[in-house]
Amino acid sequence: MTTVRREAFGRMPPEEGGGEVEKFVLQSDSVRVEILSFGCIIATLETKDRDGRFSDVVLGFDTLEGYTRKHPFFGAVVGRVANRIAKGRFTLDGKEYQLFLNNGPNSLHGGAKGFDKVLWSPQVLPNGVRFFRLSPDGEEGYPGDLKVWVTYTLMPARGIAAFPILLQGSRDVYDHEISIEADSYLPVDDTKIPTGEVATVQGTGFDLRQPVELGKHLQKFHLDGFDHNFCLHQGQDRRLVARVFHPPSGRTMEVHTTQPGIQFYTGNNLDGSLKGKGAATYPKHSAFCLETQNWPDAVNKPHFPNVLLHPGEEYNHTTWLVFNTA
Repeated sequence: MTTVRREAFGRMPPEEGGGEVEKFVLQSDSVRVEILSFGCIIATLETKDRDGRFSDVVLGFDTLEGYTRKHPFFGAVVGRVANRIAKGRFTLDGKEYQLFLNNGPNSLHGGAKGFDKVLWSPQVLPNGVRFFRLSPDGEEGYPGDLKVWVTYTLMPARGIAAFPILLQGSRDVYDHEISIEADSYLPVDDTKIPTGEVATVQGTGFDLRQPVELGKHLQKFHLDGFDHNFCLHQGQDRRLVARVFHPPSGRTMEVHTTQPGIQFYTGNNLDGSLKGKGAATYPKHSAFCLETQNWPDAVNKPHFPNVLLHPGEEYNHTTWLVFNTA
C-alpha cells in the first residue's frame, strides 16, 4: 500500500517568477521518497537496511535555496538531452543549432536552464505523482515545442519507477559492490565526449559484468573513477542492467530500464565544498549515479542509437529502481 502526501516546500525567488514549490511524499512499508515539483527532484529516498532501519540514500539539501543555487544536478530529471553534446552543436535537416555551453566546450544536461531548474505542474496519482511542462520552441537553443511528462510511482515490490538520477549517499562508496550488464562502453576524450568507438569491456577495468568492490577495483585498474556510458543490450523491453550491494547495511538496489545506455558516475567532481543535508559535506567519491539514458552526443554520431524526435513522434522510456535487503 502506497500513500501520497503533498505539502509546501518553498517559494521560488521573485526573479524566477515566485511560484510555489511543492513536495510530494510517497511512502510504503519499505521505501519513503520525497519529490519536488522543482526539477522533478528526488530530495529524499529512505530505504530499510537488514535490521529494518530507514536511512536516506540520496544527496541533496534541506531547503529549496540549496536546489536553486548551482549544484551537480542532485536528484533531478535533466533535459532536453541528458549528458553531453560536443561543442553544444548539431545539425538537423540542414540547419545548424547552437546550444548553451555549460560544461567546458560542451553542453551538458540541457544547458544553462534545463528541466532540472524549472517548475513543473503536478498531478497526484493513487500511488505516485506525474509532472508536466511544455518546453517551448527555442528553449536553450533546441528546436520545436516539446510536451514532457515525468511519472514517479512507488510499487509494493520495494521499487520506484521513473527515470531519475540516483545517488547513493555514504562517507564514500568504496565498500559498495556493483555490477553492470554491459559488454561494451564508450571511451571518451579529455572533455568527456565519446570518441565514437564502441569498445569491449573484456579485459579492462570497465568489465563490471561480475560484481566488483568499487574501492579495490579502482585501485587495481588505477582509475580515478567512472564517468562513462555503458552500452546496454538493445530493445524496448524491461531488463536488469545494474545491481548494487552494500554489505555493511545489507541494502541492494537493482536498476531495470528500457533505455539503451547507462552512465556510471562515481562523484569524481565532488570536493567537499557543498553543504548538504544536516550540514554534511560531500567529498570526492562519496556518491555514485546510475543514469539511464541514450548514448552521449548521439545527435552527432549516426552509428549511435537515434536520439532525434520528429514532429508527432513520442519518446517513452521507463526505469525501475528496486530496493531490497540481503
